[in-house]
Amino acid sequence: MGLLSQIQTGKTRMPPRLLVYGTEGIGKSTLAASAPKPIFVQTEDGLGEIDCHKFPLAKTHEDVEHALAELHEQQHPYQSVIIDSVDWLERLIWDRLCRSFGVSSIEKVDGGYGKGYVHALTHWRKILDRLAALRDDRGMMVVLLAHAKVEKFEDPEAPTYDRYSPRLNKHASALLAEWCDAVLFATRKIITRTEDGSFNRSRTLASGQGRNGGERILRCIGGPSCIAKNRYSLPAELPLSWPALMEAISGTMTSSTNTQPATEGEQSDG
Repeated sequence: MGLLSQIQTGKTRMPPRLLVYGTEGIGKSTLAASAPKPIFVQTEDGLGEIDCHKFPLAKTHEDVEHALAELHEQQHPYQSVIIDSVDWLERLIWDRLCRSFGVSSIEKVDGGYGKGYVHALTHWRKILDRLAALRDDRGMMVVLLAHAKVEKFEDPEAPTYDRYSPRLNKHASALLAEWCDAVLFATRKIITRTEDGSFNRSRTLASGQGRNGGERILRCIGGPSCIAKNRYSLPAELPLSWPALMEAISGTMTSSTNTQPATEGEQSDG
């Protein structure tokens, strides 16, 4: 049977691969805990107040690899795997490289000059291969959690500005963002208003600031303020709610895959 007879058309329903990042305490772990039958691979100690199933705290990169291997090889009821968080996993990868090269800093690996971050990508790709196997072979959803940082972005078409991004090295961040189906920024919605002040001056006030103020949302499309993307045609923002996210994703998916070859009349130039 030739490859032309195996051409697929239509959409393929596969478990989502999500990267959700945001500031501390915004509710990333709580959001992920609402995924279908989740199991957490924890690289940081922050799940004490969440009722969930989790592996023991990973203290090395090898601990994370072993946990993912167990999920692939052993029978279990879990349908979603959560890594909480990938920025702490990055530190474990760096520690492994430092041990391998006998140095004290990722900046000194293999003589420095940024080589350590390039070596780290090899370990990241192995982690992604294990996650892909869980998705493809076991039908598991993948959710990666990360903290946020503010970085300077040099836009070739505009002056330099600050934006939120995952707290990862730029090479790892780009790799994970490309692999995932959606990169979502969890934040609070700040509403500004302008009112007249004294001496004929106006002032801008912001509502919803602070830890408990402002509606919690997911930004699904990137812009000057943050990195975000999705392959599901999601709206620019959604409530920070698992049901709302899954409803939005499901609305863009079909339930079946057409594996019949396209006929001449069905083929297009695009």
